[in-house]
Amino acid sequence: LKPRGWYRVARSVVAFFLRIVLRLQIEGWDQIPQQGPFILATNHLHWLDAPLVGVIFPHRVRVFAGEKWAKHRLWGPLLRSLGAIFVRRGEVDRQALRQAIDVLRAGGVLGMAPEGTRSKTGALQQGRTGAAYLAFRAGVPIVPLVATGQEKVVPTAKRLRRTPVRMAIGAPFYPPQLEGKASGADVEAFTEEIMYRLAAMAPADYRGVYDDVADKRPDLVQA
Repeated sequence: LKPRGWYRVARSVVAFFLRIVLRLQIEGWDQIPQQGPFILATNHLHWLDAPLVGVIFPHRVRVFAGEKWAKHRLWGPLLRSLGAIFVRRGEVDRQALRQAIDVLRAGGVLGMAPEGTRSKTGALQQGRTGAAYLAFRAGVPIVPLVATGQEKVVPTAKRLRRTPVRMAIGAPFYPPQLEGKASGADVEAFTEEIMYRLAAMAPADYRGVYDDVADKRPDLVQA
């Protein structure tokens, strides 16, 4: 679904701001599908992650936001107007899952961080099963994206310099075809697949708990 109305206006404003503070390098632009549905799975380093995704992608991307922001006087109305899906952290939020599935079944694009929360280490954390579960339920591909450098924006801006940010987009890939419903083990295995693909696309010092990707998945690193 193409951006329209207020989403398009907000994206233009954010893009103007990001051009001032960031110097973007984007790899894999040709990997972006022409249309949805698909899940955009990203690492999560900084609050700038969602604005970056919204600006560079030609599609309207629906993202998750913590429920705590829903009642915020500024961010609540803004996020709601942009189509954010508010989710209760630390539990299975079935209402949020239904909204996400509805987005995908309508041909939309859903952006989410499989880690579930912003990294405190600056590198990949253990993946959670939400993205894999939704990919199985909706039968849609995952498009992996790794962005690095945005976590340095504040100290770099204080020196009146633009922050170099690298964004790498990988090839779409589907969950494996199964006979019947995906089991918990299937979802866990596909979660690991998603995370190792992100790790393979990330610089070595951003791989975190998946820094063994070269040993476990040399096929991805060599690709």
